[in-house]
Formats: sequence, structure tokens, C-alpha cells
Amino acid sequence: MTPRVQLLTHSYWPERTAPQRRWERLVGSLRQDGWAVDVVTPAVNSHHTPEEVRALGRFRLRPSPGPTGERLHRTPYILLQNSRAGRFASDLASAVLMVPRALGAPKPDLVIATVPALPTICAGWLVSRCRRVPLVVDMRDAWPELAREAGVKAGVLGKVMESAVVSVQRRAELVVTVTEGFGQRLRERGVARVETISNGVALEQVPQLEHRSREAGELRIAYLGNHGESQALERLITAVAMIPRTEGLDVTLRLVGSGTQKEQLRQIAAAAGALESGAVEFCDPVHGEEIWEHYRWADTALVSLRTDWASFAWTVPSKTFELLGLGKHITAAVTGEAAWVLGHAPNVSFLDGDSAEIAATLTELAADPDSTPVDSRGRDWVAEYADLPGLGSRYAALLRQLLQEHSR
Repeated sequence: MTPRVQLLTHSYWPERTAPQRRWERLVGSLRQDGWAVDVVTPAVNSHHTPEEVRALGRFRLRPSPGPTGERLHRTPYILLQNSRAGRFASDLASAVLMVPRALGAPKPDLVIATVPALPTICAGWLVSRCRRVPLVVDMRDAWPELAREAGVKAGVLGKVMESAVVSVQRRAELVVTVTEGFGQRLRERGVARVETISNGVALEQVPQLEHRSREAGELRIAYLGNHGESQALERLITAVAMIPRTEGLDVTLRLVGSGTQKEQLRQIAAAAGALESGAVEFCDPVHGEEIWEHYRWADTALVSLRTDWASFAWTVPSKTFELLGLGKHITAAVTGEAAWVLGHAPNVSFLDGDSAEIAATLTELAADPDSTPVDSRGRDWVAEYADLPGLGSRYAALLRQLLQEHSR
């Protein structure tokens, strides 16, 4: 008999997001392992979906096929204000709509609910209990610690959110984390069964880039990703603005993407004169080949997380594995487990301290044209430990084991 799993997620194909990349490949591995898969997900968010494929992700009453033969059961997407509160309200509405949609699909043997989109795990718990099947919670972020450090806990909504997260984590038959550090935190919290399957990248889709020849004093830095509170990009903008564009120095920071803080970051750059001088550039989100063109333009790729939030010691941005796969030099403002992962590549420069200290480090990198080499050893590490097809096989084996235990 073919085992069936139902996945509840706030982002899926044809969107282009970190959760989508993880789960599109994991679902592909489940399909190869013989699973029937139903994905319950909202209609696509146009901000995260290339225009030419948006029609593939629109809301339909009937299920539609996914890229590997999974069945997609979409709910309407309610687009609200692009703010923390607005996104949470959108996620909450989507989670409410997921429940009847999931209960109308064929009965699964397992339910998986993913975080972020916090309300999704509550929907997953309700569906799993109505169906009387095990629940797997896939935790991509360190909740509720991250919410607490972000200041979300204030008020009734924050308390309800924290209680819901902890309650579902403890009641789930399995919790999967993407870092060992957060897995250990959950065990200390009393979560009975925790396994770690990290984020990763489909390495065959990531090109190996060549070194860009540059003159001494020139440095191009590319950041592609979310422009939110978690990334602390303002310290990088301030640092680059502090570097004088004289005496042969030409350091440029290119920020590509979107997020709740983008307009504020633009204002910071403008106030520092970095926009007028060309030291900081802002670009809209890109997809496909355009991503690699930005990295080809750059001498070094930036990965950045706040260092003053303790939960980020157990957080590894999914972008990390993509950058390692490129072989390009990486400039990293991270701590903890993310720094450990990046330490497997020899061509990584770590940033620390305030903006003045970061500016000094970037100036040193700019001064030496050989300070940002390309190296394949990071890609080799990803191939062994973080290639998504291999992670998918591990995930499929873990679910089969859980299903066997539950059937006994």
C-alpha cells in the first residue's frame, strides 16, 4: 500500500523562497521513495513568484499537479500590509483556510506542518488530530525564542503564539529541526522526539563561479535575500558609507531583494550619502539566471544575521549552502552554528564589531585583489553534507520509520 503524507506549508512551487526550495526538493525525494504527497498551501504571493509562472500557482477549487507528481490543494491568499503584523495576519488567515482544505483531501498516514508561518503548525496539529494520524513539525527557525527576541511577545497575541508553539512542539510525534543547536534546546524544553535534517541546496542547480579580476582598492559585495530585522543590514550600509571613495578605494554594496526594512535601509543609505556616491545599490528581487549574474558581478557574497539575538547562534540561513556551492568568496556577519558551517570553506572572511570595525575589515579586503579567491572546498562539503537530494532520502527514511512505529 502506498503511504500518503500531507504537507501544510505557507510557500510552495512556483514561488521562489527558502521554504519552497527546501520542500520542493524534499517532496521530490518522497515521491521517488514511493510516497503519495498532498501539499496544502496558499495561492502564490506575487512578490515571490516570477510573473511568467504565477498562473501555475493561482487558487483552484480542484487540486492541481505539482512538479514531481504531488497534488496541490491551494487556498486563497489574502495579501495584507507588508509588515510584521500584516504578514502574521495573512499567515493566520491562510492557516484557518488550510484546515477545511486539508480535511477535504484524501486521508494521509502522516501530516507535516512547517514553520515559519507560525499559525501553520496549529492548523497541522488540528488536521492530524481530526485524521488521527501522527504530526511532524518542521522547524526552520528557532521559535518561540526568535519571536521573543524580536519583541513579538508583547501583548495577548504574543503570549498565545508562544504557548501554541511550545504546546504543538511537545504534542507532535516528531519535530524536525534544521540545526543541532536548536534541536538540543527543544530536548531541554521537554520535546520527546527531535531529529535534525539541515537546510541545503540542490547542488546541480548551482554553478561554480570564476574569480573576477580586480584592481587594488576595488571591492564589490553582493547580498541577495530578505531585507528584514533579522539581517541587520544597516550595520553593513553604515560601514560601507564610512569608507572614503578616494585614495583609490571603491567599495560597493549591492542589496538585492525585498523585505519589511527595505525602505528604512534605503533611507539610512541616503542619509549617509551612500546612494548618491554609488557606494550602496538597491535592486529588486530576481529569479533564475539573474541570481548568478549578480554573484558574477561581485567579488564577495554577503551573508548576514543579527549577532545580538541568542537564537541566531542556532540558526543557519539557507542561503549559506548556496554560497558555499558557488565557490565564491564569502563575507559573513554571523555567529554560532552558521559560523561553524562556513568554517568548512577556506575563503570566508568573518565580520565582527561595530560599523567602524566592519569598515576596516572591508577596506583591508579591498586593498588586496587576492583576498577574495574562489575555492571549491566549500562546494565539496555541501556535496557531502547538505545536498538536498541526499537530505530528502534521509527525510523519507525518517518518515517511514515513524509510520512503522505508529502502525505497531
